[in-house]
Amino acid sequence: YRDLHTFELQAPTRLIEWARGNRVCVAGYGQCDGNEILQLIPPPTLLTKETQGLCPERDFKVERGGFSERPVYSLKYVPDTSLLVTSGPPDSSLQVWQVSAEDSDVIKSVSTIATENGTGQSWAKIATISARAPWVLHGSRLDRVQITEVESRKNVYTAASRGSEELSSLAFLDCNLLLLCCATGRLCLADTRQPQGLVEAVPAPSAPCSGHWCMGTRHAAQGSEPSSQPVACVSSRGLLALTDLRKTSEFLAVAKARVPSLGSGAEFLCVSWAPALEGYLAISGFDGTVHVYDTQSWDSSGREAEPIFVHKGHIFGGAGGSRDPPLVTVHTWHLEKPRTLLSAASDGSLHVWDWVQPCGKC
Repeated sequence: YRDLHTFELQAPTRLIEWARGNRVCVAGYGQCDGNEILQLIPPPTLLTKETQGLCPERDFKVERGGFSERPVYSLKYVPDTSLLVTSGPPDSSLQVWQVSAEDSDVIKSVSTIATENGTGQSWAKIATISARAPWVLHGSRLDRVQITEVESRKNVYTAASRGSEELSSLAFLDCNLLLLCCATGRLCLADTRQPQGLVEAVPAPSAPCSGHWCMGTRHAAQGSEPSSQPVACVSSRGLLALTDLRKTSEFLAVAKARVPSLGSGAEFLCVSWAPALEGYLAISGFDGTVHVYDTQSWDSSGREAEPIFVHKGHIFGGAGGSRDPPLVTVHTWHLEKPRTLLSAASDGSLHVWDWVQPCGKC
């Protein structure tokens, strides 16, 4: 490691989300009432663009907080606002939160976005954008996807699909294009400019193996087409597939990750592209580790890929007192520091770490 910071939370944490002012938002997912939603100030070394020397203050600090009466399974910051949107059991409704001004330390619930026929549906996957207005894209199944204006709670788009497959993840490619990933591994595109809101399946080859799939997208560079960035999908059996949305007749690359197979379970499966390192991605949710891969040498053979770094800190440096080894529940990349990641685990441990680049690599 070049650097490693740890912080112990009071409960298992499922979410990490960057908010304005370089703050970090986290939330608990316990089944009991009173799940915390916290806004943390990162250690000072994370607030500088250049690596500093020794710093006397190495901890996160709780800046603001609130409580959710339901488990928080998904949390997103709404860009250019002071709002957070969360979702979780027992239905597909969304909760909107206001991060208070500087003179208050409270994160308070301000509204609920109810969904049509939401009762009995699983919790909603969500994505946010503020290109036109503060929007949230949300849905639990392919035929239940919509965009809602966060502040007015007005529905601005509803996708139309004959399928009702379970969704594992969704994303805004830009303010018009939406990408949806089904648990089966099928990718679907939707365009908000189409009045009928038709969802079209991406004509990609079928998933190479069974299991539960999720996806990770990377924001397109300034001036480039949103579809020019590859989409990474990972299965609960450890298979990784890269897809180019401009040419979907075959996979860009397929590789096998060196992780234990989860079979059909994939509650915490996570894959994400590094925002400041070309071709690098990270996966977690299989055990107590986070694996980082350089995909630039991958091909379509499906052979096992060698991770360039494995973070095992949650296994050896957790909160303690737990009989079962911790499971990494989520990870995310620092927006500016190329090799810095944050990860959280089922024992309440929150880590931020920066690995040393191997010699001979960029």
